[in-house]
Amino acid sequence: RIAPPRLACSGCERFTQAPLPSRPIERGRPGPGLLAHVLVSKYADHLPLYRQGQIFEREGLDLDRSTLADGVGKSTALLGLLAEAIGRHVLAGEAIFADDTPVSMLAPGTGRTQTARLWTYGRDERPWGGEAPPAAWYRFSGDRKGQHPRDHLAGFEGWMHADGYAGFEELYRAGAIREVACLAHVRRKFVDVHRSQGSVIAEEAIRRIAQLYAVEAEARGSPPDRRVAIRQASAKPIFQDLETWLAAQLPTISGKSPLAAAIRYALVRMTRLRPYLEHGILELDNSEPLSAIGPRTMASAERGMRAVALGRKNYLFVGSEAGGKAAAIAYTLIETAKLNGVDPQAWLADTLARLPDHKITRIDELLPWSWRS
Repeated sequence: RIAPPRLACSGCERFTQAPLPSRPIERGRPGPGLLAHVLVSKYADHLPLYRQGQIFEREGLDLDRSTLADGVGKSTALLGLLAEAIGRHVLAGEAIFADDTPVSMLAPGTGRTQTARLWTYGRDERPWGGEAPPAAWYRFSGDRKGQHPRDHLAGFEGWMHADGYAGFEELYRAGAIREVACLAHVRRKFVDVHRSQGSVIAEEAIRRIAQLYAVEAEARGSPPDRRVAIRQASAKPIFQDLETWLAAQLPTISGKSPLAAAIRYALVRMTRLRPYLEHGILELDNSEPLSAIGPRTMASAERGMRAVALGRKNYLFVGSEAGGKAAAIAYTLIETAKLNGVDPQAWLADTLARLPDHKITRIDELLPWSWRS
């Protein structure tokens, strides 16, 4: 409750009263602290709105789920400018990480759900000593058509770490975006074969891949030129031997076996992974890095999808395309704050309080890496 004092002039008997402060939601009751708490509870702590309503009820607060949903929608609409600024920052990098994951969305008028998509694009230059802040940018779409990443990445020129999704192929053919494949995807296929069949060949492939990761652990944190020197001296011979060895194993096994499929996949992806040997700003994979910085701080695209995976187990689906876009904005802000070591709730509360009166031309001043508590 805000009660600005009302004062009277003893000389002219006129009254004056300070104007009410701007609110995140115009003429809305929720303040910035409550809105930040609801956003972080849902998208960082994975509490669906109905559970939050139950928690508030125990505290004597009557906050219906529809009221909370309205607050999420309006606050993320206000914060959308910040998400767009983070997206511009990500696409200004020389190399980015990309991935997508399915989310269920209610199909209007059917009472069923359809499979929608959340995409993430990450920038993290800390492994090679870059000074740009790390960031994760999320986008939502109602399906997985390749047109969506083409729209998201319009204007981007540089390297992109990604899996083998066919929708990216047109991006690579256009020439502005150059592919860097992911060794973690290669390794997973051999791990699956080894677990199910106990294959000696799969076990040997895993061992050889581990040698590449050992070299990468040595190179991580060094400047780009030093990383290239280490990779050329130590990783390149292992990489080439692995390719040669895999090609030699393929004729010795059934072409229809899961192991043969894993080897064929590996040979294709390793060809597309080779640029990492020549460029110190590139990574060995798009997944779980062996980082001297600490794995929980890396902006790899697959790590960025973990928050979504945990969240959808709890809230099960998004109610509409608008809800999906709100989620993308919230994940962008919260995950980027976490990557920069910023408390997302404190930052969002302060930002929501300042944003209504903040000049749009100075929006970058409110980004997580510029914020001071």
